[in-house]
Amino acid sequence: MTSLGQHPDPEFTIAHLSDTHFLADRAKWGGAIDTDSQIVKALAQVTRSGRRPDAIVITGDLTDLGEPEAYDRLRAIVEPVATELGAELVWVMGNHDERPEYSRHLFGAELEGAEEEHPQDRVHDVRGLRIISFDSTVPGFHHGDVTPQQLEWLTEVLSVPAPHGTLLALHHPPIPTPLELMDVLELRHQSELADVVRGTDVRGILGGHLHYSTYGTFAGVPVSVASATCNTMDLGAPRREISQIDGARTFSLVHVYPDGITHSSVPVDEFEAIDSLDEAFLARIEAMSPEERVEAFSRKRPRPSND
Repeated sequence: MTSLGQHPDPEFTIAHLSDTHFLADRAKWGGAIDTDSQIVKALAQVTRSGRRPDAIVITGDLTDLGEPEAYDRLRAIVEPVATELGAELVWVMGNHDERPEYSRHLFGAELEGAEEEHPQDRVHDVRGLRIISFDSTVPGFHHGDVTPQQLEWLTEVLSVPAPHGTLLALHHPPIPTPLELMDVLELRHQSELADVVRGTDVRGILGGHLHYSTYGTFAGVPVSVASATCNTMDLGAPRREISQIDGARTFSLVHVYPDGITHSSVPVDEFEAIDSLDEAFLARIEAMSPEERVEAFSRKRPRPSND
């Protein structure tokens, strides 16, 4: 592929989805939303684009009630797509998930003892890019937190830099939200987590939980929150209300470059194209010299005269 600008092609592409909220027996979320069809649409758009993501990351609330059948059905939908695309599949725990069922049905691992003793923290190596699935859940509650033991574990993992750096994926994003009631369900002990992350090779933090796409920074690191495939939080609702809508869903494409990272929101729906430039046009532009490209594609043309 010919680079048409100053930047090289990305070294890694990540498809970042979140909050699928599957229920057993394909029950509809809220009695209205077919959660299966929404993630099928999102994955179909990834496939249709022709991009070959290096990883598919789903940042939590995989199920709505932690039901075994819901995990099995979600896995049956996502795994074949990841295999077809050659993408590493990274699952992340969410507050609606349950650790024993999550561990058993996604990883085939039985938990011994209390689930509080088994945070679902895992490290994935994607051609030298490290993706850490970090469990920010609190058994029995919907807010997020991190334990001192988890912070010790994370400190040890990050003590050795990865060849292409690290992405930290967790459900509860460590950034503010304009939804006041969601503050109750935010991640606690954020300053302690910041002390661990700051100055390490963490290049980006991926989160979910909020059901809308948003961005921020934490300990000097960019944070990207993917919207839910289940439903969307309406930020245009009255200030002191929480309103969830059946529409405006997105997922994110994360592109990792040698010296930077970008996050882009992709609508999950079908829209009518009103203008497009096809592959043949792009091939003609690629065949030109840089000066010819500027003349053909960048120069403004005179406006038609009204005379």
